[in-house]
Amino acid sequence: MSTATRRYISSLGLDAYVVGGAVRDELLGIEHSDEDFLVPGVDQAGLRAALAPHGRVEDMEVHGQLVGVRFFPRDRTIRELAPAGIEITPPRRESSVGPGHRDFEIVTDSSVSIADDMARRDFTVNAMARRLATDELVDPFGGRAHLERRELHTVSPESFREDPLRILRGLRLLSQLSFTLTTDTLAQMRAEAPGLRHVSGERIGGGVDADGMGELSKLLLGRRPADALRLARDTGALVEFLPEFAVVIGHDLGSARQPGPLEEHLFEVVQRTAELDAALEVRLCALLHDVGKPEADRTGADHAHLGARIAGGVLRRLRYPNVVREEVQRLVAGHAFWLDGPIDGVFARRFLASHGIDRARRLLLHKHADLATKRVEPWELEHLAALERRVEEERERPHRLSDLAVDGNDLLAAGYREGPALGAALARLLDLVIDDPAANVRERLLAEAASWLS
Repeated sequence: MSTATRRYISSLGLDAYVVGGAVRDELLGIEHSDEDFLVPGVDQAGLRAALAPHGRVEDMEVHGQLVGVRFFPRDRTIRELAPAGIEITPPRRESSVGPGHRDFEIVTDSSVSIADDMARRDFTVNAMARRLATDELVDPFGGRAHLERRELHTVSPESFREDPLRILRGLRLLSQLSFTLTTDTLAQMRAEAPGLRHVSGERIGGGVDADGMGELSKLLLGRRPADALRLARDTGALVEFLPEFAVVIGHDLGSARQPGPLEEHLFEVVQRTAELDAALEVRLCALLHDVGKPEADRTGADHAHLGARIAGGVLRRLRYPNVVREEVQRLVAGHAFWLDGPIDGVFARRFLASHGIDRARRLLLHKHADLATKRVEPWELEHLAALERRVEEERERPHRLSDLAVDGNDLLAAGYREGPALGAALARLLDLVIDDPAANVRERLLAEAASWLS
C-alpha cells in the first residue's frame, strides 16, 4: 500500500499506527500491498464515529466479538489503492479459552495500550508498530534485532498453545523469507504440534482471508518449501495437519531410480516446482502425487489413481475451493505418464486430447520437477523436451470434439439417434482425426459415420 494511504489515514485526525507484517516487510525492504492500522485511545464505537463521515464502515468480528472495522473511503484515489477496504482496529487483549483458536476472550477498549496489543501477536518480528505522525517504531519485544538476524522468536512461550496455526505460520515465514527457527521456537513447536489437529481446515489450506489462501498454500508458494516441510516433519506438525503422511514418512521405495524415503522425494519435487515458479495447483500436486504409493505397494493398485483419491480427501478436508481440488486430483491422476514411446504428433495430440493445453502444460512442468529428483536416463529428459515442443506445435490441430468438422446434429441428420451410440461415434471420429488431421473433412467424416450405421 502506498504512502498516499498512510497520509490519508493521518489526515483523518487519527493517531494511527501501521502494525504487523507490513512493518516487518518495510524493514526488510519488501514491497507489500496490504497494511493494517491500529488506533489507540478509542473503542469500537469511537472508531466508527471518527470514520463514518469519510466513507463506508463495516464492523469486523473475530469469534463473534467486535474487533475493529473495515473502512471503504469515499476518496476515489484511496479506494482504488485499497479496493478490499482498509482494516483499522483499536488495540485489544485476547486470550485463548479453547483448543485450536476456536474460543477466545477478547477485550477491546480505549485503555489497551499499543504494547498490550503487540503482546497478543505471534512472533516478535510481527509485533512491531510504526506511528504515522512521528515515524516512531514501537518494538516492545526486540523484533527488529531478531529481524536483522532473520531469527523467529515467539512473543510468548504460550504463543503456539494459544493458536496452534502459528506453528504453520512460522514454517511459512521460513519458506517465504528464509527465517531461522531458533531452538526455543522449535521446542515450542514440538510441544504444541498436537494442537494443529483442532485447527479448522480452511485456516490451514483453503484460507479465510481475502487472498483465499491458508498457511499451507503460502508455505508451498514460498522460496524454501522443502526446508519448511522437513521441519514440519521433524517437529511432528506435518502428520497433525496431514495425517495421510503418517504412512509416507520413512516409506522405502526400494528403487535405485528413486532412493531415500518417500517424503524426501515429495519435498524435493515441491522445491523444484517452486524453482520453476509453478502455480499452486502444481505445487499441491507435487506434495501429494505419490501419497498413494504405500497403499499401492501393499495392494498392487495404481498409485496415481490412489493418490488422486487421497489428494481429493485432503483438499476437501482443508476446504480448498472445488476448482483447485478437482484440478489437483486430475494432475495427480495423470502425472505418471510414460515417455518411452515415439514422441510424435500423434502422441502429443493424444496427450492434448486427454488433458487440454493448460493441464498438459502443468503436467509437463510437474514431470520436469519429478524427474529432476530421480536417477533417470538421458533419453527421458530428451523425450520430455520433445513432448513439450510437440504439444505446443500440435495445440492448434484437432484434438477436441469441438475441433471436429461435424457435430452431434450432423450425425442426427445422418440417421443417428440420441444416446450412447451417438457419443461413441463422435469419439471414434475424434480418434480418427487425432491419428490423421487431414481426415477432418466434413464429407469424409459423415461417410465414415454413415458406414458404422449399416
